[in-house]
Amino acid sequence: MSSRATGSTGSPAGTGSPAGAGSWTATVLPAFCAVAVYAWSAWSFGAASAPSTTVAVSVGGAAILASAVAYYLLVDGIMGLWGALALVGALLLTVATADQWASRGAVADCVVVKVHEERDVSVGEGGGERTVYRHTLRCPGGYPSALSEDRRVAPDGGEVRIAYDPRQRVAPALEGSAPPWGQAFLAVLLLAAATAGARRFSRAGRRGREDRPG
Repeated sequence: MSSRATGSTGSPAGTGSPAGAGSWTATVLPAFCAVAVYAWSAWSFGAASAPSTTVAVSVGGAAILASAVAYYLLVDGIMGLWGALALVGALLLTVATADQWASRGAVADCVVVKVHEERDVSVGEGGGERTVYRHTLRCPGGYPSALSEDRRVAPDGGEVRIAYDPRQRVAPALEGSAPPWGQAFLAVLLLAAATAGARRFSRAGRRGREDRPG
């Protein structure tokens, strides 16, 4: 039996070789990072012993940056750059999805004081410019005081029912808002693209192909 068939005693691209291990690492990196970032975000948003906002944002931001750098170092050529950008977009969407799915245990009936229409450049939702409606609110107890949505939810002077976290760890939202399936789906698409690029263009895989005889 040849060493190529065994895959562990000399196959340049098998999982038992350094090239194979490096290729496998690049391939699983996007999924691993997404799971880690989602777990950290969900814990930061919802756990009773969650860290402060400063710590949560700092650790989450550092994790996303480290993920992008690791991907760029593991994946060859221009795909290393575009794949890293896709991974960053997917991880930002993962955080946004965790935020939307986080528990908001209190509800308040609020009055919309004024609605400001603004243009916002979106990176985590596919890029481009989108319209954001920032609603200034008057609620019992003074919080929440503002709500951002992609549509006008009520005219000036109208009433809305807002779900919010009394500890203010996540942004307020309309009561009964639909789950963020669109964000989650786009995150999966970006992760799939980054994973496919890593599998096809990993630096370790290229070295294995170059070392392969014949």
